[in-house]
Amino acid sequence: MSSNRSDLPKQNQSLSLGTLPFIFRAIRPIEWVKNVFVLAPLFFSGQGKDFDNLFAVGTVFLGFCCVSSAIYLFNDINDRELDRFHPRKRKRPIASGELSVRLAATVATILASTGLLFVAFQPLVLVLLLAYGLINVFYSLWLKHIVIVDIFCVAAGFVLRVFAGGAAIGVSPSSWLILATLLLSLFLALAKRRHEILISEPSLSAYRPVLEQYNLKLVDELISVVTPVTLITYVLYTLDPSTTSRFNTKQLYLTSVFVVFGIFRYLYLIHRMQLGGAPVELLTKDMPLLVAIICWIASFFLIVYIT
Repeated sequence: MSSNRSDLPKQNQSLSLGTLPFIFRAIRPIEWVKNVFVLAPLFFSGQGKDFDNLFAVGTVFLGFCCVSSAIYLFNDINDRELDRFHPRKRKRPIASGELSVRLAATVATILASTGLLFVAFQPLVLVLLLAYGLINVFYSLWLKHIVIVDIFCVAAGFVLRVFAGGAAIGVSPSSWLILATLLLSLFLALAKRRHEILISEPSLSAYRPVLEQYNLKLVDELISVVTPVTLITYVLYTLDPSTTSRFNTKQLYLTSVFVVFGIFRYLYLIHRMQLGGAPVELLTKDMPLLVAIICWIASFFLIVYIT
């Protein structure tokens, strides 16, 4: 085997302008979109115009961005050998050898430390961010190999984001918001598993052993359970007397149109277009889905903050 293969790790790499493009790809900034869930308690509490609260939640957002990117690096280091079997993940900088393990570990340490510093003066948020980091470390090392537990770990990360956003502004997220976050994240995680099964079937055991415990029938049945419960949860939230009294409006149910359309569109993309492996890319690049999200945000903002 030749020693100058491009997929061999570059052990002597150092932080420089030449390595920045590889680091930028490895920390996956596009995935920071997931961290907008920390804004949910602020948005749904009706305090979205408060500058102090916006600043407090903004620091939490930055903290989660740094720590989540550190976790991506940690996961890619841990999975670099298995990722080479994946048609898409084998192109990641660490798996392909463009970024050395040593440099990736150094950057991960810097990012994790910076993320914790962002929330160092918010004790409860700090605890939640640490919990998020630990769950993801255990997920990378062990929990992602346990069927069903793996998708709940993913969902837990989103729920912790919501709790952290609430803690930053002294607001306890409603049970409706927590349930909706849990169910929606389970839906997205299941859609991703479905896509992984479709593209990895010839080498399931080599790429990710847990996929051997799933099959399309099981995943489709789980999606068929989660989907209606997610929609019902949101609709009930908009009709709940505590919600209507908090916002002093009974018109929030109108926003359900965009939620239903968004879910239907996502189901179309995963079942007919065989997509779903990269939820953030779908959410940002599929125009009908993106328009539905924008319309939902705009309609909610108009009803709660303008009228």
